[in-house]
Amino acid sequence: MNRFTLPIENRETRPASTVLDYRDQAEPFPVREPLRAPGKAPNVLLILLDDMGFGSSSAFGGPCQMPTAERLADGGLSYSRFHTTAMCSPTRAALLTGRNHHSVGMGCIGETATSAPGYSAVRPRSMATIARTLVCNGYATGAFGKMHQTPPWETSPAGPFDRWPTGEGFEEFYGFLGAETDQFRPTLIHGTTPIDPPVSPDSEYHLSEDLVDQVTNWVDRTTTLDPDKPWFSYLSFGACHAPYQVPDEWRDRYAGQFDHGWDEQRARTLRTQKERGLVPDDCELSPWPETVPRWEELNETEKALASRLMESYAAFAEHTDAQVGRLIDSLAEMGQLDNTLVFYILGDNGASPEGGITGTLNEVGSVNGITLSLEQQYARIDDIGGPLAHSVYPVGWALAMDTPYQWTKQMASHYGGTRNGMIVHWPAGIAQSGEVRHQWHHCIDVVPTILEAANLPHPEVVDSVRQQPIEGTSFLYSFNDRAAPERHLTQYFELFGSRSIYDRGWTAVAPHRIPWVDDPSQWRAFKDDVWELYDTSSDWSQAKNVADRYPEKLAELKEQFLIEATKHNVFPMDDRFKERMNPAIAGRTDLMAGRTSITLRPSMPGLHEDAAPNVKNTSFSVTAEVTVPDNGAEGVLIAQGGRFAGWSFYVKNGHLTYCHNLCDVERYYVRSDEKLTAGEHTVVFRFDYDGGVGMGGTGTIEVDGTKVGTGRIPRTTPYFFSISGTLDVGIDRTTPVSNEYEPGEANAFTGAIEFVRLEVDAHESDTTHESAMAALRTH
Repeated sequence: MNRFTLPIENRETRPASTVLDYRDQAEPFPVREPLRAPGKAPNVLLILLDDMGFGSSSAFGGPCQMPTAERLADGGLSYSRFHTTAMCSPTRAALLTGRNHHSVGMGCIGETATSAPGYSAVRPRSMATIARTLVCNGYATGAFGKMHQTPPWETSPAGPFDRWPTGEGFEEFYGFLGAETDQFRPTLIHGTTPIDPPVSPDSEYHLSEDLVDQVTNWVDRTTTLDPDKPWFSYLSFGACHAPYQVPDEWRDRYAGQFDHGWDEQRARTLRTQKERGLVPDDCELSPWPETVPRWEELNETEKALASRLMESYAAFAEHTDAQVGRLIDSLAEMGQLDNTLVFYILGDNGASPEGGITGTLNEVGSVNGITLSLEQQYARIDDIGGPLAHSVYPVGWALAMDTPYQWTKQMASHYGGTRNGMIVHWPAGIAQSGEVRHQWHHCIDVVPTILEAANLPHPEVVDSVRQQPIEGTSFLYSFNDRAAPERHLTQYFELFGSRSIYDRGWTAVAPHRIPWVDDPSQWRAFKDDVWELYDTSSDWSQAKNVADRYPEKLAELKEQFLIEATKHNVFPMDDRFKERMNPAIAGRTDLMAGRTSITLRPSMPGLHEDAAPNVKNTSFSVTAEVTVPDNGAEGVLIAQGGRFAGWSFYVKNGHLTYCHNLCDVERYYVRSDEKLTAGEHTVVFRFDYDGGVGMGGTGTIEVDGTKVGTGRIPRTTPYFFSISGTLDVGIDRTTPVSNEYEPGEANAFTGAIEFVRLEVDAHESDTTHESAMAALRTH
């Protein structure tokens, strides 16, 4: 059987028959056998958590209790030097293809994609996913949870769908396409169809619990109906990415347990890591950034808020681990666990700094530069962990969760951004269980490890496209040989200009853009970045910069970085972030490019922001043809975004109402003076923008050509409304934009909608690159 060319064709020779009547056929035709993987090929369960630093989980010495991770580590192996790319989409692309993130066009998240080859968010066909390889070799394949791989302009109901999970080798998909989603009211896709979460009024819904239910049921169906067929399941939780949201009974689980602060927590974590052999006894805490306050420098309000945010994160982590425990128990009950190769990867990057110095109750507001004051956040402290908050802890906690390493997520220069704990469990294949492995490896190494464990070759041709070589190195050799020399010897890193290279124990690193310093004027030019040098064979945590002592070695590694970066499409580097959220500035494909009007009907599924007209920083109008029954009508005509930023045009108590939700800091309303009468009407909301970025304007409501209401909207959301919320007609599907109506079906319009037309000002929306850049740099 030729497994080098996929799909496998002509597996059986069927001679042509010359017999006219089947009754005269002497020799029966051979029965076509199902395609099978090689004998004893293991099931593969790839579990990925989001935004978890190396020192977060109790399995790696941290304060977040994760007994399932510890149980799997006791029965398997803990990898202490496993690495990611420092951010979610890039890590996932590398993890699923076995190639570096720039090689597959994912040098950044899709929402900031450009037209440069290394940053296009478009995976070349010459680099097939592990799911495609396995499904063509007789595996059942399913993906559950966060994907964040589909180019944003391809996430609409118009597709194309070949870069959705079901087009990339996964036969089953249940989850979400973007970077994050609400845990209580997620934006879900089943296959390629948007669905509402299975929320029940009798119980509290949570996405992590739902995902494990879906995986368990899928494995049960697959193994019951075809017990000889191995399966590959990719379970990628939205946790522990913002928003930190847990069921009610979990919200107080860590009350008071972080009042000692982040400095003390770093010391405690490092002690535990040494006791467990995860780091050497001479490992030191890495330097603390000057831009981040020490715990003792905070006032009591800041400490209280920071502690509560950390409590919420820890509860989120433990709750997620508990769901993994349910899945592991179910696999054991089904008799599937012994020959299941489990990769439990505790984070797709380092801990998140996206809460800023003080932490935030609304990450969307933080990215938009619109936040509550410390006092306002403290007044809402009891919202943390629940549906009314989109929380992220302060940078200080992120640094502590990356113990003992420097920096955080988004910083590809240091291990605080790229080193994550990984546990491998495979009773049928690992004899030396309960041990730590210190061999240096990277997320591109998972694919070749799976292929070697399944006794499968890396395909040369997939779907008629010749494949580029795998860039990772299998670490199967380390499973049963703790002293085996490591085989992944050289690796580059880069993200938003922060960059580094590892080579046989040495690391040369150049930090560039600091995530919590939101002032581009403070960024250096790439040529002015200061390189550091660390010998990690004697300095495990990159605590001692020896660049001055070994200038020749630094020069050698800098040159090696240039070679690796050129080879893998890293250049040109791009340190912009907010700017690149605008497709016109980033230079990427835009589904709405050149269009100033779109007509939508209630049958249209929700549109993600990158697949919808851009009404930010411009004048626009909404026109709806509606029919109001004799008893009146209530509900949403059109809405975009959600609880944490967005806008909505709806009917409340008979009055047409427009609400602009300014990042949950303010909500501005424009209402009609008169109630909407029964019958057919043309209703319009018109917004006349003042100009600039994030500025205000005047809203006007019209019914059948007559102005019936006007009002001032002082400020507007400048950059984006929501990663997970959608543009919906006739309903506000996810979290509600306005506090004046309930979520879900309860806010659906009770009249009839013929259509809703959305029109943007062609001149104002065509912002030039230069003027947009100038405006963005003032925020």
